[in-house]
Amino acid sequence: MAGPLEGGAAGVHGHRHADESLLDDEKSMLANDPGGMLRATASAGAQVREAAALAAETDLSMLADEGRPRAVVVAGIGTAGLTGSILSTVAGPRCPVPIIGHRSPGLPGWVGAADVVIAVSASGRSPEALAAAEAAARRGARLVAVGNPDSELEAMAARARAPFFAVPRRAPARASLWGLAVPVLLAARAIGLVKVNEADLAETATRLDADAERCRPGADAFVNPAKALALDLAGSIPIVWGSSPLATVAARRFADTLAANARYPVMAGALGEAGRGRVGLLDGVFGGLAESSRDIFADPGAEETGATRLRLVLFRDGGLNPEDDADEPIAVEERRADAVQTLAERRGVRCDVLTAEGGSALERLASLTAVPDFASLYLALAHGLDPMAVPAISEMKELSNPLPEGMQ
Repeated sequence: MAGPLEGGAAGVHGHRHADESLLDDEKSMLANDPGGMLRATASAGAQVREAAALAAETDLSMLADEGRPRAVVVAGIGTAGLTGSILSTVAGPRCPVPIIGHRSPGLPGWVGAADVVIAVSASGRSPEALAAAEAAARRGARLVAVGNPDSELEAMAARARAPFFAVPRRAPARASLWGLAVPVLLAARAIGLVKVNEADLAETATRLDADAERCRPGADAFVNPAKALALDLAGSIPIVWGSSPLATVAARRFADTLAANARYPVMAGALGEAGRGRVGLLDGVFGGLAESSRDIFADPGAEETGATRLRLVLFRDGGLNPEDDADEPIAVEERRADAVQTLAERRGVRCDVLTAEGGSALERLASLTAVPDFASLYLALAHGLDPMAVPAISEMKELSNPLPEGMQ
């Protein structure tokens, strides 16, 4: 096994090549996860239930009384920003108003009194969410805030007399997706944009619980889909494509967690866009050209030095009612997904396929995020990385904002 990384920032440790044996020892894995990212990820179902219960205590009457807005802007960065994509895909293409994710400070110039702004921040202090909330209040837009209680964001919402969803922060934002997403969905429900009901939330939470059980640290790789996926991706350049808008949200989420937790470079996006150019990667130096030189008689488990290759991960949705005339595009999406699998097979590029399950858009999204979330953690642990401690992030903050907080 390769030794720890040398040079660079203090605290950067890990191994160049993944070690499958590191995933066989549950106690060792938990010891290498001192921040409890595995535990936090396993709490996804509990996050749904807690967020729904806390949201029930939030007075949304003022939000609902003013009726349908001209547009909804979901402002946040990172995982908080992803909640806007979740809202958009759950609302679906028939949503009567545009839903726009905004990941920069402030708000677009057109936002005004006719609009709703949902400011989201796990910590309650992200500059993007705070600037959006301030701009919304100043322009007279209806404001909803989601974040950590007793934070600057809550204080700002109180000054604007706006609803605030308190989401206690118990883990990094990237492990708190569902705690942030549920209040955003329920705020949109209050103004008639989504039809998420209590049964949908309950079934989504149950789905997340079941997947957490399947992906538990004590389960061996041959029965643990997350460990199996992590080992499939080890040493590769992952390309993650979604066959539908919902599947694409899950694909982008996987790319985020692979980058943050396992420090893997990932390309992610919609399969439809990939078919216009990026599918050519399957023919490239890390795709078909690399696979053509593979020894077909070699042990599949043998390490091939210097042979970095693409690994395709395809998220397939299929929709809820593919037989309906209105859902004809789903058939197009499915044919496109079949085609890219065939292309990968012809070139020898290995492909993992995850297929959505569930009776609602929310549950289907959960079915495409739970296993990949765990896989990103197991891939980090197989490389001897602490999935929570990312020295580059801390250094980036220090270099970008070098003054002590008291001197800001």
